Amino acid sequence: MTQVRFAQDQESMDDGEVDQHEFINKEDVKGNISDWLDQPQVIRYIQQVFSKFIKNFKDQNNQNLYEERIIKMCSANEKSLEVNFTHLAEANHNISMWLIGYPKKIISILDNVAFSLTCEIFPSYKTIATEIYVRFRDLPMKENLRDLRSFQLDSLLTIRGVVTKRSVVFPQLKKVFFTCKKCGDRKGPFFYNGSQDGINIGSCVTCQSSNAYEIDLAETIYRNYQKITVQESPGSVPPGRIPRYKEIILTNSLVDNVRPGDEVDVTGVYTSSFDMSNNIRNGFPVFYTFIEANHIKKLNELEIGELTEEDKQEIKKLSKNPNIANMIFDSIAPSIYGNSYIKRALALAMFGGIPKDVGGKHKVRGDINVLLLGDPGTAKSQFLKYCQKAFHRSVYTTGKGASAVGLTAGVHKDPVTKEWTLEGGALVLSDKGICMIDEFDKMNDQDRTSIHEAMEQQSISISKAGIVTTLQARCSVIAAANPIKGINLNIYIYL
Repeated sequence: MTQVRFAQDQESMDDGEVDQHEFINKEDVKGNISDWLDQPQVIRYIQQVFSKFIKNFKDQNNQNLYEERIIKMCSANEKSLEVNFTHLAEANHNISMWLIGYPKKIISILDNVAFSLTCEIFPSYKTIATEIYVRFRDLPMKENLRDLRSFQLDSLLTIRGVVTKRSVVFPQLKKVFFTCKKCGDRKGPFFYNGSQDGINIGSCVTCQSSNAYEIDLAETIYRNYQKITVQESPGSVPPGRIPRYKEIILTNSLVDNVRPGDEVDVTGVYTSSFDMSNNIRNGFPVFYTFIEANHIKKLNELEIGELTEEDKQEIKKLSKNPNIANMIFDSIAPSIYGNSYIKRALALAMFGGIPKDVGGKHKVRGDINVLLLGDPGTAKSQFLKYCQKAFHRSVYTTGKGASAVGLTAGVHKDPVTKEWTLEGGALVLSDKGICMIDEFDKMNDQDRTSIHEAMEQQSISISKAGIVTTLQARCSVIAAANPIKGINLNIYIYL
C-alpha cells in the first residue's frame, strides 16, 4: 500500500463548506436536538470539525498523534481507531457533549470521517476494510453498575467490572435483502442495528403472497456478535449487598478480546430493548437493558492515578526507613493483639513475591499461598475479613458453601441462544488479587483438590461440553481451617 501524509488544512474555507461558528452554541437550537443533528449542514459541520481534529492534533512531542495511530492501525490490518475523549473535548466541547447525549448518531458520522481519512493516507486500504470504527476511551466519569438509571438510556458511559461469562461468536445480520420465492420480487436493503426485535416486511406487493420472502444470502452482510456479562468488582460491592451485573454486546473487532476473570473498563451506549418474555409473564411493559460496547480496556495492573504529590513524598520517605517491614507487619489487623507471625505471613501474601519466567520455558509463580490453622475463636475469620477490605481486588468465600465449580469455573447453557457459555468462579474472579477461603476443612476432598492447579500453575483448565480452554487464576489463596481433633472453646460465665 502506498502511504500519503495528510494534506495541510487551508485557512480559507471553500464555498460549499459551513462556517465553523454557525452551529457552536446548542442553546440556539429550536426543537429536538436529535432531529437537529440529522440536518445535512449540521452533519457536514461535525465532519469538518472531526477531520480537522484528526489532522491537526499534536502530542507532547509535537507529533501528529492520530495520524500515527492510523498508520499503526493499517500496518496491523485492523479496523479500530482509538480516540481519547479528553482530546476531543479540548478541541470542540459541543461535539463531545453531543457524543455523550446522542452517541449512535455522532459515532456513525465519525466512523465515516475516519474511513475517508484512512483512505487519504492509504488509498488502497478500502480493499482490506470497508469501515473504520472510532473507539472512545478515557471518559472523565465512570458509572457504577448499581447506579445505572433510566435517565442514562441512550447515552455514552463507562463502567468498570469483572467479566464473569462469555458466549461464543455469532454472525448477526447487518444489511439484509429479501427475495419472494414465488415471483422473485426483491426488497432491501434493510439495516439491522441489534436493538430491534426483527424485520417485518409483510406480504409481497406483486403476487400478494404472505410469508413468501426469504433472505438473499448472496447479498446479505453479517457482522460478528458476542455477549459477555460484566459483574461489579469484588472490592466495590457494599457490605451485605449482592453484586450487580450487566450484559455487554460486543460487535465487529471487539469480539474475543476479553475472557472470564479480566477486569475491564467498558465504554458503550446504555440501550434498552423490549423484553417479550417478561411482558408475557408479568403483564406490563418491561424493557431489557444492556450496553453496546464501543471500547474495552483491560486492567492488567493496578492503576495508581489518585496519588497526590504529598502521598508520593510520604511513600519515598517511608521507603528509606530501615524499620519499614515491621511497620507494615504491625499495621495488619491492628485491633487483634499479638499473632505477629500471622500478620507477617498475611503481609507477605498481599505484597507477593517476584514471578520468574526462565527463558519463556518454565514459569515460577510469585504469589504466596497461606493456610491459617487454629482452634475456633482465634480470629482466623477476622484476619481474612481484614485482607478482603484492605486489598484492592479480593474474593471471600467459605468452604462449606463453595463447590469445585464455584471456585474454579463452570459451563452453563444460555437460555436464549441454547449455547454453552463459560462462567468463571471465585479463583478466576480474583485474578491479580487474593482469594480467601474460610472453613477450609469443611470442604469436600474433591472440591479441595480442584484448586491445586490454580494454586501451583496459576491457571484453570476447562474441558466440558466441547469447550476446551485455560483461564488465568493468578491469585494468592489465603485459607483458614480448624485442626483435626481441635479444641472447641465453650466459655461459661458464672454470676
